[in-house]
Amino acid sequence: MADQASLQRVRALVDEYRTTCLWSLRRDDYPQTLEESFHVLEQIERHGDVEAFQKAAELRQWLSQNSNAPSAV
Repeated sequence: MADQASLQRVRALVDEYRTTCLWSLRRDDYPQTLEESFHVLEQIERHGDVEAFQKAAELRQWLSQNSNAPSAV
């Protein structure tokens, strides 16, 4: 499970890209689990610009290093 600081970083990114990449999320909807965080970051990577992609990919990599989730490789 992700620590609070990591989840806070995800929430900040959600706020930054909610209107451009995550428009289908309610205003009060934030990822609560590591799995939800990965899904949201994937959506930002998929629907954002280059800067959004880079920020989300960096955060996803950080979360992957600190989780027990199996690697996608």
